[in-house]
Amino acid sequence: MIDPRQQAAETLQDILEKHCFFSEIKNISSPAEQQNTAFLNMLVLTALRRLVFLQKVISTFAAKKLPAKHAFARYALILAAAEILFLDTPDYAVLNSYVNLIKKQNDKYVAGFANAVLRKIAAAKEELLKADNGIFFPDGFRKLLEKDYGEKQTALIEAASLNEPPLDLTIKENAAEWAKKLNGILLPNGSVRLENNGKIEKLPGYKEGEWWVQDFSASLAAKTISAPAGKKILDLCAAPGGKTAQLLAAGAEVVSLDISEERLKRLAENIRRLNLPAPRIICADAAKYLEETSDRYDAVLLDAPCSATGTLRRHPEIVHIKNTRDIEKMAGLQKEILNRTTWVLRPGGELTYCTCSIAKEEGERQITAFLQNNSEFRLFPLSPNDFSGTMPAEIFTAEGFIRTFPYHLQSYGGADSFFIAKMQRTK
Repeated sequence: MIDPRQQAAETLQDILEKHCFFSEIKNISSPAEQQNTAFLNMLVLTALRRLVFLQKVISTFAAKKLPAKHAFARYALILAAAEILFLDTPDYAVLNSYVNLIKKQNDKYVAGFANAVLRKIAAAKEELLKADNGIFFPDGFRKLLEKDYGEKQTALIEAASLNEPPLDLTIKENAAEWAKKLNGILLPNGSVRLENNGKIEKLPGYKEGEWWVQDFSASLAAKTISAPAGKKILDLCAAPGGKTAQLLAAGAEVVSLDISEERLKRLAENIRRLNLPAPRIICADAAKYLEETSDRYDAVLLDAPCSATGTLRRHPEIVHIKNTRDIEKMAGLQKEILNRTTWVLRPGGELTYCTCSIAKEEGERQITAFLQNNSEFRLFPLSPNDFSGTMPAEIFTAEGFIRTFPYHLQSYGGADSFFIAKMQRTK
């Protein structure tokens, strides 16, 4: 069995050097490894959330920078510093574990260097924590946000993003009752929020298909489609199926399209667990399907492929691996798919566009350009009146978009950053 700290160091190295998502490289299968899953997740995610600060701390006490051939030791040092400063592991256990690990993976001289650095960090723990000013974003990502939102709002986003996100559930029926059963909080949109701890499969109602996991922000997109019962609706980039489930539960006839066969298998499994009518499932490239199909729809819900920068609370690696080039690349793909949705939408039909990106290039500016170039579409301004319950006014923009940030719903524990726009094709 691999030492979980070794696995964590190798995982952190893969994330930061290969620009991978944490979820893409986790491969824990044996029962023995599963016992260490919670520790490994907490260790890697803590290191990613505090990476800028941890690197600064290490550079303060390290007389030199470790060369590339000792990269493993660099990442092990980051994790060790994270344990000393932010986790409850005793200092002696941290030093013993990581120094032995580095000696095994590199050599005794590098291990001695690491030992000296870690002893200094442990001795200065209280002073270092007092000096921690909550920096999460590296310079590149900070500039990206400040370009769209300015320094003050970026600081609000950063402070809220450091917190571990809760778990939101969309309930099929009787949300208030399920909030009590699950010891959760009922959110303004009818979702139930829980602390994010433990396996969801063990929660009441999972096997019976009474609910599914879906963030508050993401759950709003399907609710923008008016009177979905009986309508033929295309859910584009649909997997893993949260929005498809919402539409099916509301009585819509749904076609769920995604490019990933594996993710569509998950969608089908989720829909079966929820005991909902099966949608028509299409595995295809969205742009190609829209170009070639003769199908016509009453509504299209496009959860466009994006940089995923809005999910930085759940995926803190994003701030270290995504940049302006990624956003520009995704914006080009979004534009192509968005323009082709016009070919399949009936006159009078509704088009909802959403992304889990925090960048305006993938949200506000994307839709402004679309409306300028497609005169047969008009913006349908969204407001709290378009939703049941008492929706927070702060998530609605002056233009009529929905734009959520991590500091929204702060009294409930925050939200993912999400963008939603609703348009209608004129008759």
